[in-house]
Amino acid sequence: MGAPATWDAVKRAQSLKTLRVGLHLVLTDGWAVLSPRLIPDLVGLDGRFDNHMLRDGVRFAALPRVRRQLEAEIRAQFDAFAQSGLTLDHVNVHKHFHVHPVILDLILRIGGEFGMPAVRVPYEPLRFARRQGGVAAVASVAFLAPWTAMMKRRLQARGVGYNDQVFGISRSGAMDVETLLAILRELPEGFTEIYLHPATRSGAAIAPSMAGYQHQRELAALMNPSVMAALEASGAKCGGFRDLLPVRLAHAA
Repeated sequence: MGAPATWDAVKRAQSLKTLRVGLHLVLTDGWAVLSPRLIPDLVGLDGRFDNHMLRDGVRFAALPRVRRQLEAEIRAQFDAFAQSGLTLDHVNVHKHFHVHPVILDLILRIGGEFGMPAVRVPYEPLRFARRQGGVAAVASVAFLAPWTAMMKRRLQARGVGYNDQVFGISRSGAMDVETLLAILRELPEGFTEIYLHPATRSGAAIAPSMAGYQHQRELAALMNPSVMAALEASGAKCGGFRDLLPVRLAHAA
């Protein structure tokens, strides 16, 4: 909600009545909503978070002063989304930082006040990670496994919806036609999220931290006729979290 093009995107979303829009909380490597004077331990004078997630994760857990600032910024981003007039479909966090228990706790508490229906759980099936991302991706899945399992338990206990799995983590920035077709051929049972970073420009033109991302290629893959045909042939029901959560609950019953 603090990025320069946010409100242009909001206007476009408002004109697309069937589009489902989530809140992408940014707590690292991006722009804050609050003024730097209100959250001096989180951002620089330019109002941006840096990209030191390990250090910040320790500070969130250990320093009450920093947690208070974190809570204020998360609340401000929820409030900014509410002011957009868009219906909140789900919440996720930049670079999946909500695997951190402190951040997840704040999201559950604050999100409940804003009618948050669902949260993305960044669990990617191991077989896909192994095939697409190699050893590094497998290590990432193994590291995140206990945290994503914990997330699912806490979300379920609070009555907040979530996806069963997500595809796109091990191929972040490189989701081409072949990758999308491979996913659609082997869709697992349950609620699957497939995410990409499509845009009309690529790499550092979008953000310095995305220098290797192929945004234009991902946009082309999304619009590729063979991908559209494969999606239709899969028989999958498509939509946002608000569309699919009732289906999931009905199947579970």
